[in-house]
Amino acid sequence: MPTFNELLSQVKSQIHEVSVEATQAHLKAEATAAPVLLDVRERDEYEQGFIPGAQWIPRGFLELKVEDAVPSRDQEVIIYCAGGTRSALAAKSITELGYTKVSSMAGGFRAWKNAGFAFERPRVLTPEQLKRYSRHIMLPEVGEAGQGKLLDAKVLFLGAGGLGSPSSLYIAAAGVGTIGMVDDDVVDESNLQRQVLHNVERLGMLKVESARKTLQALNPDVNFVAHATRLTADNVLDIIKDYDLIVDGADNFPTRYLLNDAALKLGKPVIHASIFRFEGQMTTFLPTEGPCYRCLYPDPPPPGMSPSCQEAGVLGVLPGLVGCVQATEALKLILGTGESLSGRLLMFDALGTKFRTLKLRKDPECRVCSKKPEEIELIDYEAFCSI
Repeated sequence: MPTFNELLSQVKSQIHEVSVEATQAHLKAEATAAPVLLDVRERDEYEQGFIPGAQWIPRGFLELKVEDAVPSRDQEVIIYCAGGTRSALAAKSITELGYTKVSSMAGGFRAWKNAGFAFERPRVLTPEQLKRYSRHIMLPEVGEAGQGKLLDAKVLFLGAGGLGSPSSLYIAAAGVGTIGMVDDDVVDESNLQRQVLHNVERLGMLKVESARKTLQALNPDVNFVAHATRLTADNVLDIIKDYDLIVDGADNFPTRYLLNDAALKLGKPVIHASIFRFEGQMTTFLPTEGPCYRCLYPDPPPPGMSPSCQEAGVLGVLPGLVGCVQATEALKLILGTGESLSGRLLMFDALGTKFRTLKLRKDPECRVCSKKPEEIELIDYEAFCSI
């Protein structure tokens, strides 16, 4: 029977090894040509540092998860461990699975560090967080790195009402670390038919304080920031500047137009939705990448021409579905995965249970998004709109 060293020598004669210098050169290549870098060390080793861009799959899970990380068997793959032994065995294993361009990095992470090349340290999740977010961590598109992005993210919700309720509940449950909420209203009995953040014990309480109680009871990881005010031209930039994106659940046109202009000025993504009776619509506005709210609706409606849900009513479950779509868009943007609704308007008819998607185009002559950010002026629109 061969010894381990003899077996290792045999394996290394059957695979391709690449130096740390060659690995770095490959990683600097164009994105379409760069190899997939797999880190097969154990958790305690990975937490000490990893090569930027590497995907972490512990050796014991490699055969189980490699197809998710590397769907194409013709994709170039470089595997590394601590010193080059486990990566050699791993390279042989996935070669036997049909991968055709597999290399093991000689010397492993130790040689990478000794060469003075850059490395990063991962965000370390607590045991409680690993358990809470385990279903996220199982997803290759999320993993521990993605969950770390969620915990570091800051999301602002405009409104603690019908849309802000379901979207913020799922964002909090997902582990987004900082949630801000703008609303100056108090909980009313008529809200409880659809605004699931609140309950009968909180009638008369500020909605942002009711939201704080609900969201922090759901997830203690959440840092909740209450903004018990309305957005105005005087405060909007100060409120939104520290957030990564805004979930728009506003129920009036003045706020939507003001938010659009301010978000363009600061380069903030806005996940927009609106509801009316039995219908909802959703889209995502990405600054510089697609149309803005004014490309879709150039001018605010005249007074009296835009009845609100308070005047026309709304099916109680409708904002639940629409708000969940908003939460999904927010999570995808934070994680940098999937395709957003930018450039598309998703419309939902609850009575017919029908979805319809309309294509949106950027207006090259849009009076706001065609300007440079510093040229955008903010005004209050109450004089032009029905609230």
